[in-house]
Amino acid sequence: MTDTATSSVEKAIADRRAAGSGALVGYLPVGFPDLGTSIDAAVALVENGVDVLELGLPYSDPVMDGPVIQAATQQAISNGFRLRHGFEAVREVRARVDAPVLLMTYWNPVLQYGVDRFADDLAEAGGAGLITPDLIPDEADLWLAASDRAGLDRVFLAAPSSSDDRLRHAVEISRGFVYAVSTMGITGARSDVDKAARLLVDRLRGVGAESVCVGIGISTAEQVTEILGYADGAIVGSALVNALAQGGVSAAAELAARLAEGTRAASRRPDAGPSAL
Repeated sequence: MTDTATSSVEKAIADRRAAGSGALVGYLPVGFPDLGTSIDAAVALVENGVDVLELGLPYSDPVMDGPVIQAATQQAISNGFRLRHGFEAVREVRARVDAPVLLMTYWNPVLQYGVDRFADDLAEAGGAGLITPDLIPDEADLWLAASDRAGLDRVFLAAPSSSDDRLRHAVEISRGFVYAVSTMGITGARSDVDKAARLLVDRLRGVGAESVCVGIGISTAEQVTEILGYADGAIVGSALVNALAQGGVSAAAELAARLAEGTRAASRRPDAGPSAL
């Protein structure tokens, strides 16, 4: 991975690793069900145990997102979401809680906005960086240059189908963590996280990854504990979005607190500790 000396995301994950556990990363879309509530919900996640926030920018063609997140982002777009609302959300969240905030966005909106302008506005808002699910490392030169200049993290995805060379490239240019996609397909809560996740993390370790978080399909504290047995962080998205949709901010907060219990359970495992992660 690239130099992480200034990465607030890497520091948050390393702090949890040093404590004998791992990090909980929580995702919510900006603007759902409205901008103010999405900000309140993001703050509530941190207040209830989420270590790193991932705020999604609604997009008209979310090819990787499952039905829960698609419905939420489409509602946000229908309600008038604009890209500037993403920076506004980051700024307001960072003013209220001290946790790193990554934006998750497809690449086309960044290109349309202007890569350098996007990087500058995100840094000015206090954002930590970007997760870019559809930007492959081979086509990331513009973002690598802009993120280096602005001091932003860049999180690339790694899938079970990736070759070792592609995994190595993703590891080399990622900053913050590498996002290990636990199963092939779209996002969504699953009752059984794909066993391919463990193998993928092992492969990423083999090509030099120091910080790996696993996402797609995680929805329970037990799954968080399982993931943190071999990875540095567990990413939860659809389950939190569904809780917000069904029960509002309080329901999202309650689920975050239950998921955070999974990180504490991981730290109580006999083999827990930095060497186990």
